[in-house]
Amino acid sequence: MEILVSGETSKLRSVIIGIADSLGNISSLKELYDPKSIENFKKGTYPLESDMVKELENFVILLKKYNVKVYRPNLIKDYNQIFTRDIGFVIDNIFFKSNILPKRAKEFQGLVSILSNFHNKIVTMPQNLHIEGGDVLYHSNTIFIGYYDKDDYSDLFTARTNKGALDYFIEFFPEKIVKGFHLNKSLTNPKNNILHLDCCLQIIGKNKAIIHPEAFTFKDDYLWLVDFFGKQNIFEISDEEMYDMTTNVLSINDETVISQPKFKRLNNWLKNHNLTVEEVDLSEVSKQEGLFRCTSLPLIRYDE
Repeated sequence: MEILVSGETSKLRSVIIGIADSLGNISSLKELYDPKSIENFKKGTYPLESDMVKELENFVILLKKYNVKVYRPNLIKDYNQIFTRDIGFVIDNIFFKSNILPKRAKEFQGLVSILSNFHNKIVTMPQNLHIEGGDVLYHSNTIFIGYYDKDDYSDLFTARTNKGALDYFIEFFPEKIVKGFHLNKSLTNPKNNILHLDCCLQIIGKNKAIIHPEAFTFKDDYLWLVDFFGKQNIFEISDEEMYDMTTNVLSINDETVISQPKFKRLNNWLKNHNLTVEEVDLSEVSKQEGLFRCTSLPLIRYDE
């Protein structure tokens, strides 16, 4: 088999969906690495493993209804394997192995046997280039990359992609447009922290996007998006909607979007723009600052 991802909304045919079957015991804040997980741990609302297992299984059932081939990672005991998107990502027929947080380094082991079914090139980037798949979107021969480049980068566990990684992809794909977006970060406030680009930008349909304007450090980056998609094709979300992960939906194709039931305003907008909305509840999963896109790693996605 050959992997191939031709764009963010092309027809999804094969995907790896994360698992929550053996997360291990979270006994201290030191074991967490995003502000929303920390917030829920402090409030006593940290999600139960059993609830997240059920939510992810409902997600898989829906995907199978659309004849999507679903893989699940091999279990690594006492380890969080929910957010497969960050471990690696596919652009065209190349699988890029992410350089992720050291605490998450073992996650790739759960994918090795799945990837052995495919014959494509796997690119391992230099260790000094940090990137996670949530910071990478691909659409219309354009690669969108979220990054952070301030002096406190090394102090922020919420900064997952550096400027070096952006420069790497600009050089790797000279025939494509590679556009970087500098994102706002916070260690303590999940309403001010943009963990990944897909927490503030999502491409849907053939030419539409969900965008949180305040996510971008530089207003010119937001204005570039407005020019790229057209103001009439953009659904803008508030701080609260960003906190709820409203951009983190997943397209099955350019006519069908998987979304949360609670995203009433977004779902109505999608339907009004002739998109089919399939609703699955991942509320407990979202307490770890991830939703449909974060929990999915497409391997084959193309239109006829």
